[in-house]
Amino acid sequence: MEKFNYEPNGYNKKEVNNFVSEVIKNTEKVIDNCEEQKKEIANLKEKLKYYEKIEIELKSSLTKAEINAENIKKMAQKEAEIIIEEAKENASRIINESLLSAQKTENRKELIEKNMQLFKKKLKILLEQQKIVVDELDELELSDI
Repeated sequence: MEKFNYEPNGYNKKEVNNFVSEVIKNTEKVIDNCEEQKKEIANLKEKLKYYEKIEIELKSSLTKAEINAENIKKMAQKEAEIIIEEAKENASRIINESLLSAQKTENRKELIEKNMQLFKKKLKILLEQQKIVVDELDELELSDI
């Protein structure tokens, strides 16, 4: 605390007035500082509300993205299962078609072999008949001479 000099009618007026002026200046500075801090607090509260709103939106977006990712994952698994099932069905169909084709080829082979054997027999018979005819012609020619 400041001490003032004492004069016959009380304290020194000039010193007291200077002190009061200094207190007023300091008080005004404190008041101005409080006003600035109130403005800064209000500004920071607005920013906080803004960031809280963004946080809520981000949480909502993240939740939606997680749900969408899970749905996409499920859909991809279902699609993979469908593709695998179709591939199995196609493989079974291809195998069955191949077996049928192999069976038809085997049947054709057997038919061709039988026909070939029959052709050989007929050709032998024909050749034997031709030989007989040639032999008969030889005999006829010999007897004509």
